[in-house]
Amino acid sequence: MTENARTSKLDNARKKIVKFFKDIRNELKKVIWPTKDQLINNTITVLMVCLLVGAVIWISDEVLTKVVEWTLTK
Repeated sequence: MTENARTSKLDNARKKIVKFFKDIRNELKKVIWPTKDQLINNTITVLMVCLLVGAVIWISDEVLTKVVEWTLTK
């Protein structure tokens, strides 16, 4: 490979990397960031839903365990 071809490939790679990070910066400027109150409300909502789903799974597991135990012992 000639020196020019290597330099050209390095330049192309460098340009692509720079463009990639510029694109990231431009996309981040378009983001509508939540306010502190929205963030708190959304966090509480997510935690409550996680607890609710966890409780449903736990109760279902307990009920199904009892059903299987009862079925196998009879």
